[in-house]
Amino acid sequence: MPTPPPADVIAPHETSHDEIETRADFDRRLATGSLAGLTVQGLRLDLDPIPDLTRTEVAGTLFVGCRFASREVGADLVRRGANVVPPFSGLPYPTQPSHLYTPEELAAGFAEGGFAGMYDTRVYAHFREHGGALPDVREALGQRLHDHGVDNALVDATRSWLATHGPQSVVGVMGGHAVPRGSVPYRMAAVLGWELARADRLVVTGGGPGVMEAANLGAFLAGRPAEELTAAIDLLAVAPDFTDHDRYTAAALAVRERYATGPAVPQQRAPELDWARSGGLAIPTWLYGHEPANLFAGRIAKYFSNAIREDTILRLARGGIVFAPGRAGTVQEVFQAATKTYYGTDGASGAYVFLDRAYWTRELPIESLLRPLFAASPFGDLSTTVHLTDDVREAVRVLTATA
Repeated sequence: MPTPPPADVIAPHETSHDEIETRADFDRRLATGSLAGLTVQGLRLDLDPIPDLTRTEVAGTLFVGCRFASREVGADLVRRGANVVPPFSGLPYPTQPSHLYTPEELAAGFAEGGFAGMYDTRVYAHFREHGGALPDVREALGQRLHDHGVDNALVDATRSWLATHGPQSVVGVMGGHAVPRGSVPYRMAAVLGWELARADRLVVTGGGPGVMEAANLGAFLAGRPAEELTAAIDLLAVAPDFTDHDRYTAAALAVRERYATGPAVPQQRAPELDWARSGGLAIPTWLYGHEPANLFAGRIAKYFSNAIREDTILRLARGGIVFAPGRAGTVQEVFQAATKTYYGTDGASGAYVFLDRAYWTRELPIESLLRPLFAASPFGDLSTTVHLTDDVREAVRVLTATA
């Protein structure tokens, strides 16, 4: 019988105390006279005040994705025992991002150049031009360094939330990317995200359009009354189809601007978590870069590797997953998640909630496959974790009953 890997292999790592990711931390370490054995990630060491590294111990130090005042600085560090992996030239993305993306960063350039001019679209164009899912060696290294930086940034971004609320407070929302804005499924997903965020659940989606955008939109407006969520959906519905890239993105940006001002989020005891309560988390991929960016998540962990991205979503969503109607991609996610639950790969799983009972019992009969599988889990009968409902509020009650 297959067994899960040891817990220490698959558990999200804590950022090491040996990793330096901010200039403040770097300056503090530099003042001790030694950076030996440390890893310095993605810092602009070419900006004032430019640090003097000539007398600093750097044996075994790894500088990855850092910029120096001159080539000679980097060469001198190597001569004195450091390892230097400089930023790759010619890439439109950072080889070692120090933080998760924000909607503003992905949308940068839209005002001047429309959808084609956005940062997000320009990175996708570069991705396609350099082999897409099968890049050359140089591009593959750049992408992997980028995705490792996103891994680190995701751990940093979620640490406070998990410490405060626990892993069972993170809920995934999956479903069709082609669901039009304004449709009944879109509105249901938006209400779901709104209710979950108000119940102190971190909403995590795959960062695409359709159901995923709707859930993040609901979380984005969780600090506002339900009437304003309805009004926002009505505004978005003027551009219902994500294939109309410019109109779709312009509508999202207009709604963000309209609702970004005023009392969107009540004063919280932990302001560093406001992003989680005003949009939640999206984890998309440039493999699907032809789809417009979901601009309602509070933070966006965008990867090049779709496999890493899918596993990351499911690993985080320990408080349950909602599956709205979808096709092959959603079904794949159902059984990828089911494998983790069956073997206890990531620890205890939350509820599997399927919205639209008729869809999941007649059109795609998931229940008849999933319940017998879960009943035979080596960890006991898990079939009671499967729930089918047509009621969003019932789904929320199931997901918030025990976490």
